[in-house]
Amino acid sequence: MNDERLVRSIVDRHNLPPMFPTHSHSSQFWEQLGRAIATYGFLEEVLGKAIFAFTATRNYSREEIDEAHEAWLPQLERALTDQLWNLAESYGKAVRDNPATTTENVEELVEDIKKATVIRNVLCHGSWRTPNTNGASVPLFVSRQKQVFDAAIDIAYLKQVQGHVAELACSVIDTVTHMGWRFPGGAGPGKPIIE
Repeated sequence: MNDERLVRSIVDRHNLPPMFPTHSHSSQFWEQLGRAIATYGFLEEVLGKAIFAFTATRNYSREEIDEAHEAWLPQLERALTDQLWNLAESYGKAVRDNPATTTENVEELVEDIKKATVIRNVLCHGSWRTPNTNGASVPLFVSRQKQVFDAAIDIAYLKQVQGHVAELACSVIDTVTHMGWRFPGGAGPGKPIIE
């Protein structure tokens, strides 16, 4: 060691601002961020239920029934545990594999959901920097592809994201109810999938 004196320290936890490290943003910002993230969770639940609906209502030949039944439980388990991107892909496959599908733009819907995963990852995993004078913050987030997120996010941005994700969830629900089925877990019109 050289002659310089080593100065050790620890964080003075008693003098941190209340709600550290989230103290710099408004309560409204955090509420809207939470609502946006919660809406993504709702979309994931809706996708899982839609996968169930499309796989449960598909007609199988007698020769296919045993194999389909064997594959169904693992497929439903993945619908409970997969993340958004994989759920979108599984949902798209379930819709394509069901010949009774009545929605024509499912591939576009799947692509829109996949695009929405990008901002979901930023919102859920970003480290929120101090906001600017307008209340916008650029979260520190680097994707697996080493892309640095550099857009400032404010309450209006979060409201727009939340609304878009809610719209995606409604569109997924529509793909089931448009075929005349009641959406799983819902009390709306349509024939129940399981009675």
